[in-house]
Amino acid sequence: MPQISNFLRTAFGIMLYMYGLDTKQHHLPHVHARYAGEEGVYDLAVNLIDGWLPHKQHKRVVQWIEDNPEALADRWTHAVNGNLIAPID
Repeated sequence: MPQISNFLRTAFGIMLYMYGLDTKQHHLPHVHARYAGEEGVYDLAVNLIDGWLPHKQHKRVVQWIEDNPEALADRWTHAVNGNLIAPID
């Protein structure tokens, strides 16, 4: 489960992941964000589609996704094809 953002982890303690071949449960491009034992799943249109994060962390994840749409779409294409992906930042 590759981390997709070193910045969020280092600056705010938010772990952001994109799983390879992860299309069965959520059926659309998405990322998993974890913070303090909580997990939220966000589609690339910044909708929370599963789980929950505290408000402050939720806002940071949403902003980060909004700032990186092309890179996230590219990583998703690679991940669902079983390829390794590198962090965006």
